[in-house]
Amino acid sequence: MKIVKVETIRNSALPNVLWVQLHSEDGLIGLGETYYLPSAVEAVIHDLLASFVLGRSDSEIESIWDQAFSYCNFFGYAGAEMRALSALDIALWDVLGQRTGQPIYTLLGGMVRDTIPVYNTCVDTELHDDAEAFVSRPAELARDLLSEGIKAMKIWPWDRFAPRLKSTAALGPAGYTAMGPSGSFISARDLDSGLNIVKAIRDAVGKDIEIIIEGHSRWDLNCAIRIGKVLEPFDILWMEDMMKPDSVIDLSRLVTETRVPQSVSERLFTRYAYRQVLEARAAHIIMPDLIWTGGITEGRKIAILADTFHLPIAPHDCTGLVALFANLHLCASSTNAMLLECVRGFYRGWYKWVYTNNIEIAEGHASFPTMPGLGTRLKPDFLADPRTSIRVSVPGDASVIV
Repeated sequence: MKIVKVETIRNSALPNVLWVQLHSEDGLIGLGETYYLPSAVEAVIHDLLASFVLGRSDSEIESIWDQAFSYCNFFGYAGAEMRALSALDIALWDVLGQRTGQPIYTLLGGMVRDTIPVYNTCVDTELHDDAEAFVSRPAELARDLLSEGIKAMKIWPWDRFAPRLKSTAALGPAGYTAMGPSGSFISARDLDSGLNIVKAIRDAVGKDIEIIIEGHSRWDLNCAIRIGKVLEPFDILWMEDMMKPDSVIDLSRLVTETRVPQSVSERLFTRYAYRQVLEARAAHIIMPDLIWTGGITEGRKIAILADTFHLPIAPHDCTGLVALFANLHLCASSTNAMLLECVRGFYRGWYKWVYTNNIEIAEGHASFPTMPGLGTRLKPDFLADPRTSIRVSVPGDASVIV
């Protein structure tokens, strides 16, 4: 069946998220999603990528991906273009799953596990002040997560000591850190202050909970090494993006000069970037973001590539539920899936407003969806919300906003 309509959907209450719906001629609707700079991504979809999809068979996923990527590659692909292609790709897989009556993971080779363990990324939300809590009351937060069955937590104890821009406009899109230049100095006092958070968690719950250290690329190599060395006695599960992931040579130095496993990186686009990381021995854990790096089509290839180096994947998600469900399908079908990232304030909060089917988590493990396709849809009430806008492209016509 042919794709006859491409929709992009935005809502001002969630200003960083862009949804995509692909309509097939027999009425099936595939859902995709991406995050960050939605105006730019929306323009790429309607000005360019819709022409690669409209009128095409909804089963030509690999061909559409390759042709669209090849065109974008001519001008430079690693930005809005890949976010747009990622969202379209996930929507195409959703249509294919619905058409075949199978969850996407079945089309990827079938389930290799019954559940996947989750960790909680400790951001502040309306329901949980987890980012504030890990600084001011880390022991209490760790006990609270354990009481829910969650046995791994991601925190960023040293971000507050990194350089910051003065303008409030420099707040990162997730709202939990202000961006600035890479820190080239961290004092012994600040080093200890961050480490005291880790100590408090270990003193409170021992090794009942895994600790993950997020760096948000706020540090240079020397500071990253210094942080890594003080963390070595505390059996950290991994350090993540302690510095910008642009130089695999420098990342490999961090791997060599610290004993804490290194995770790299949601910020990388396509398997070609991960190939460089893997060949340089610059990571222990591979962390693709499926709504940025190329969707399920590319995520599957990255997972297989990591597996050839005997390394796990731990897909990134601190965004929307489509990204999380795409991760579920990849983890269900990948033998080297390690952990699933979640934010409890999201799946207990705004996900319930936007999506028909939420993630199911029990005793620190996520179940896999059983519905055909992706496993969730946008709620009619969300689509009808007055803050929601929809832009449409159809064959032969300029896009319109409704």
